[in-house]
Amino acid sequence: MTDDFGDAGNTDNAFFEAFLTLHHGLPRQAPGSDASTRALLSLCGPLPRRPRVLDLGCGPGRSALLLAAEAGGHGQDGAEVTAVDLYGPFLDELRTAAAARGLADRVRTVEADMNALPAEEVADGSFDLVWAEGSAYIAGFDTALARWKRLLAPGGTLVLTECEWTAAEPSAGARAFWDAQYPLRSTAANVAAAQSAGYRVLGVHPLPDSDWDEYYGPLAERVRDRAGDGSPAMARALAATREELDVRARHGHEYGYTGYVLRPVEAGDGAAWPARPETAADTAAVRAVNLAAFETPLEADLVDALRADGSWLAGLSYVAEAPDGSVAAHALLTRCEVGGAPALALAPVAVDPAYQRSGAGSSVVRALLAAARERGESLVLVLGHPSYYPRFGFTAASRFGIRAPFEVPDEAMMALVLDASVPVPAGTITYPAPFGV
Repeated sequence: MTDDFGDAGNTDNAFFEAFLTLHHGLPRQAPGSDASTRALLSLCGPLPRRPRVLDLGCGPGRSALLLAAEAGGHGQDGAEVTAVDLYGPFLDELRTAAAARGLADRVRTVEADMNALPAEEVADGSFDLVWAEGSAYIAGFDTALARWKRLLAPGGTLVLTECEWTAAEPSAGARAFWDAQYPLRSTAANVAAAQSAGYRVLGVHPLPDSDWDEYYGPLAERVRDRAGDGSPAMARALAATREELDVRARHGHEYGYTGYVLRPVEAGDGAAWPARPETAADTAAVRAVNLAAFETPLEADLVDALRADGSWLAGLSYVAEAPDGSVAAHALLTRCEVGGAPALALAPVAVDPAYQRSGAGSSVVRALLAAARERGESLVLVLGHPSYYPRFGFTAASRFGIRAPFEVPDEAMMALVLDASVPVPAGTITYPAPFGV
């Protein structure tokens, strides 16, 4: 919330200054925690030994300090962080904290508006990691995706958090507040926006309620301490903050913050593993890959059984080719239902052991999901590893009121909305008969 009134400040400087004064000295300017920063960092994958990081809307620098110390490794590694904020006193706090932690040589501060970054200080193509916890809303999610891509070096990663609806049907009271402040979208809509803007989704991390407590706890105490302040501008800032705190208390179960880890799609992505629909000539090779990928023949037998079932959808069984033209990976989508509404089940996904951790699996899954989207499908479900499938945009199915017909860890049952214009059904998943559930 460091630049909340970046545009309004020109017309209402007193309110802007009162708002910043109210927040000055607080540990955070938006929901977050060191644990969530680390979780998002872990989703970025390998980074250069000393990555170049741009922290936009850094506030007093909790994320900047952690990234300087830990991104790329501890000790003599860490990151070179350029921290940008519009409010000088926040940057003073950051410089003091960096010096106290022995990080002064790793943190460079720039006092600037993130919507008007100085080219001489923040050059295009200069950063391995662009970071924006709790500040992307200042520009707007879609605008941030478009503007900040150019700042990334080849192979660079964008990490940002966004406030969004977690309830399928937000109440009128929640909408009345947020529609006037900053219209929220769902996770599915934001994933779709990121993909439409030319990003691959490496990971999605919903921030826990405790991250809101880290922000709102100290802020609520500050509001109580400033009660009775005689300044009209401060009175307005206090009233606005009290309203925000009250809305969270009454409607906090309907919205939350989610972190996104994104990487621009570059020319040649997936070219090493061209993916295509399977043909009749691939049947034996697909079975062989599934037999090799799993400890038992259950998955291979499942694919054969699904081929003979009414849930089979022509064109939604994909293979990725190895350099020699053989089948390196296989992924399958078949028809299932959620509460009686049509959906797709992603299962199985198999990679020949010789090609695992090579990108073949990711290539075939991305191509298959793209094919499903082009066919007009709207919802895909997968039971899988929660550290793998979020890179494709999957998130916990429970967020949509979708549940498996058997006991399963909540984070392992995931959903991907391909078409945000179609209402997401809620209810229990009905799998095709060959699944045996």
